[in-house]
Amino acid sequence: MLFKKHFSMIREFQLADWFTLSNALCGMGSMFSIMTYLQTEEALHLYLACGLIPFALLFDILDGHIARWRHQSSALGRELDSLADVISFGVAPAAIAYACGMQGLFDRVILLFFVACGVSRLARYNVTAEKLSEGGDKVKYFEGTPIPTSLLLVIVLAFGVWQGALNDRLWFGTMLIGGFKFHPLALMFALSGSLMISRIQIPKI
Repeated sequence: MLFKKHFSMIREFQLADWFTLSNALCGMGSMFSIMTYLQTEEALHLYLACGLIPFALLFDILDGHIARWRHQSSALGRELDSLADVISFGVAPAAIAYACGMQGLFDRVILLFFVACGVSRLARYNVTAEKLSEGGDKVKYFEGTPIPTSLLLVIVLAFGVWQGALNDRLWFGTMLIGGFKFHPLALMFALSGSLMISRIQIPKI
């Protein structure tokens, strides 16, 4: 009886929800690889961390298609999707950037800003999804860039790893501001975060 009580929520999961969980697991796997890289400094683990994010996006796309195909979309699925996206496309890319060398005080502030924007963007979407769908089953457009666009940042970082552009060899170099290190490359995370919380309307395909 106790076993059934604690696992009753799992029985409520739809097929799409399992794909959403796979998205989250890819993001968490990426962060485990980042931790291993910081311990060993073996670039292979950074490649693995970056490589898991496209798989997270694949699962993110599939869960939406499966939910619509099976007509099983739900509030639980939407919330689960947002939590998974925060891990895979918010926290994981920021952690990859940190591992690549964006570890100065101002770098950290920017990465925190990026994650905060991603969380805010997803919260706004959840609140306004019904309004944006105009009574239909599908949202017509996004307000602000979707958080999975952070995959572009991960691709840039992966290319940098391949070029050996890590730590003080990061592209655009290192600056000292008030005695604290700042890597201008981190500004791409500031731009991405700003676009996510903007009111730009992007049609949903």
